[in-house]
Amino acid sequence: MNQYDVAPLEGITGYVFRGVHHRHFPGVRKYYIPFIEPKPNAKKIFTGRELGDILPEHNEGIPVVPQILTNKWEDFLWTAGHLQEYGYTEINWNVGCPAKTVVSKNRGSGFLAFPEEIDEFLYRVFEKTDLKISVKTRIGRDAAEEFDQLLEIYEKYPLEELVVHPRTQKDFYGNTPDLDAFEKAAKCRKFPIIYNGDIQTAEDLKRIQTRFPDITRYMMGRGVLRNPQLIENLQQSTLPDKQRIWNFLDDLEEVYSRELSGETVVLFKLKEIWCYMIKLFDNPGKQAGKLKKAKHLSDYKQAARLIFEECEIKENDIYSNC
Repeated sequence: MNQYDVAPLEGITGYVFRGVHHRHFPGVRKYYIPFIEPKPNAKKIFTGRELGDILPEHNEGIPVVPQILTNKWEDFLWTAGHLQEYGYTEINWNVGCPAKTVVSKNRGSGFLAFPEEIDEFLYRVFEKTDLKISVKTRIGRDAAEEFDQLLEIYEKYPLEELVVHPRTQKDFYGNTPDLDAFEKAAKCRKFPIIYNGDIQTAEDLKRIQTRFPDITRYMMGRGVLRNPQLIENLQQSTLPDKQRIWNFLDDLEEVYSRELSGETVVLFKLKEIWCYMIKLFDNPGKQAGKLKKAKHLSDYKQAARLIFEECEIKENDIYSNC
């Protein structure tokens, strides 16, 4: 049976989103907490956002895995130790983030250009901790050919899982995922492999399953923002349910309004999700424009309601043949 995880998207999939999503659409195997950057010399171990995301009371009953972004093994271990104090037993290491601000510091997928240092990093981490360590990676910084050496290094260590997004850093989110490169990972028997990248419909999943029938774990990020019910639809071969998606959005607005300060901040958060969700609907037209320009929650909600009432779900989001 396939299992599905939700990828970390900084600023979007925080504890409020995860809590509301899990309440409306249970079935996610793991939610990955957006990355934490170590700050060993700072006064505070975690920023306000980071602390809010990892507090056990904000994740009660929800399967979550914190993620660390760093290229220094000492900082990783320092941060992982503090996360362990909050009860976490698995930590994910991010060497997949393609953002230029991250890559310019040789972190995230920028660190993939230094395979010897990755080897040293993993050696030191596994030498000094008994925590479960998983890795989220791309196939290289500049070229897919880099993945051969990277995979050889990963296979030296007892990873809990390896999440592979088959793009390079330079691809960012453009081009097509390199399935030939992913095939190398799919043959790995050292630890479980998770496929990540461009699964937004049943057709997308079927294409991956057909080529890699032994892969049963998938991670989705943008696809879940486009259709919050996506994982349930894939699990149960069902159609997206407009009313349930609307209920999810309505609940999300209510919790954001309670947790955040000010209508403007709440509106920004909801519009950020709609940047992805608008692609679920056929011809949202002028209502999409009104939603984008809305300066008050009442105007936003009116435009959103009309999109749900007047627009159909796109035909390729039919899950009955999955």
